[in-house]
Amino acid sequence: MTDGPPDGPRCFCRDCLGDLSLSALRCGACGSPRLVRHHALPALTLAHIDCDAFYATVEKRDNPDIADKPVIIGGGKRGVVSAACYIARTYGVRSAMPMFKALALCPSATVIGPDMAKYVRVGREVRHAMQALTPLVEPLSIDEAFLDLGGTQRVHGMIPAKVLAKFAADVERNIGITVSVGLSCNKFLAKIASDLDKPRGFATLDQDDARAMLADKPVGFIFGVGPATQERLSQRGFRTIADLQRADEIEMMKQFPTEGRRLWRLARGIDDRKVIADRGAKTISSETTFETDIRDFATLERILWRLSEKVSSRLKTGELAGSTITLKLKTADFRQRTRSQSVHVPTQLASKIFATSREMLAKEIDGTAFRLMGTGVSALKPGSSADDTDMLDRRSAHAERAMDDLRKKFGSAAVIRGIAYDGPEKPRQ
Repeated sequence: MTDGPPDGPRCFCRDCLGDLSLSALRCGACGSPRLVRHHALPALTLAHIDCDAFYATVEKRDNPDIADKPVIIGGGKRGVVSAACYIARTYGVRSAMPMFKALALCPSATVIGPDMAKYVRVGREVRHAMQALTPLVEPLSIDEAFLDLGGTQRVHGMIPAKVLAKFAADVERNIGITVSVGLSCNKFLAKIASDLDKPRGFATLDQDDARAMLADKPVGFIFGVGPATQERLSQRGFRTIADLQRADEIEMMKQFPTEGRRLWRLARGIDDRKVIADRGAKTISSETTFETDIRDFATLERILWRLSEKVSSRLKTGELAGSTITLKLKTADFRQRTRSQSVHVPTQLASKIFATSREMLAKEIDGTAFRLMGTGVSALKPGSSADDTDMLDRRSAHAERAMDDLRKKFGSAAVIRGIAYDGPEKPRQ
C-alpha cells in the first residue's frame, strides 16, 4: 500500500506541528526552535525509536528529587552499570562499566538497583503506543524498535515525520519519559539518525546524505563489524568507511566472500532489510554479580531461587513460557560456564526453573569460587501452553499463582519461600 507521490511539508515545528519554510530558524506560531527539516521529508517512512537513558529516566520520573542529579542504575561495587542518566554520562560513566569505576568517576551519583518488572511495564506502554501508529513495529529490546510507517499518511492525516513528532510528545506527556527518533529510508540509516540528536532528539537522514556522513567513520561503525572483522579489514587497507566506499563491489566480494557485499552496500547507506513485526523476546533471564566471590552451594542456592522468581515473574507478566532453561556462571577469574537443559513442557513456574537450574548448579560445585550467576528461559511460547501435563504440575502452578496474587495484594514480602531466607533474622527479597 502506498500514498502515491511523496507530498507534504519539508520543514515543520516539533512542538505545534505547524508547517514552515526550509529556511526557517524558529516556528513563527509558537516560537519553538525545535524544527524538523529535510528536502525529502515526506518520502522518509522508516524510523528507529530509542528511549533516552531508559532505566534512569523511569527512576527520575518516579522520584522528582533526583531529576537534576546524576543517576546510575546497577548492582553493588562489584556489579556493572546497567544504565546511566545523561548527567552521569558527562562524568564518563557508561553502560557495562564496572560500578567501582563509575563511582570513582562520579562519586556524587545516586545508585539505584534495577527494577526490571517496572521497566518492562513502562516499555510495554511505549510499545503499545508504537503499535497504534503502525502494525509494522519490530522491537529490538525493551526500549527501542524499528517502525515502518509507509502507507499510513492517509490513516493519520499527516506525513510520517509529523506522526512521529506527535508520538514523542505524547509519550513524554502521558508516560513521563523521553524518546529520540531517527527517520530515514532504511533501518541502517534510521538507527544512525536516532543517535545524532539525543536526548529528546529527532534527526533525519536519507540515501543522499549517507555517503558524506559515513565517510570519515571507522569501519567498526557498521553494525556487525566487531574487533576481529575490523582487524581483517584493516589488514587489507580498509580502515574507514570511505575506504570501503572507494572499493569495487566485485573485488570486495572476492576478498570477503561472506560479508563483502553487505559491507560495500552499507558503506553507501544501502540496506534492504524489512521491518519484521512481532519478533518478540528470545530469552527471559536474570543474573547478579556478587559483592564477594561465593563457592558455598547453600548460599548460591538461595540466590538462585531469587533469580528464578524474577525470571518467573517476567514470564508471567509477558504471558510467556519456555522449555529451555539455562544456568550462567562466571568464575572469579572471569571464565564463563553456561549449561542448558530442556524441560518436557514449557514452564513459567519459579519452582521448575529453580529445580532445573539447581540440578545444573550442583554439578558445577567443585570448590570453584563464582563472581556471577544467572538463570534464564528460552524457546518461548505463549503462556497458555505452560505446566498443565500432570497433577503435580497443576498443583504447583495453582499454589505459585496463589502466592503471586497475595504478593500483588499485600506486597512482595507477604509470602516468602523458605529457600529465600538468609537466616532467622531477615528474608532476602
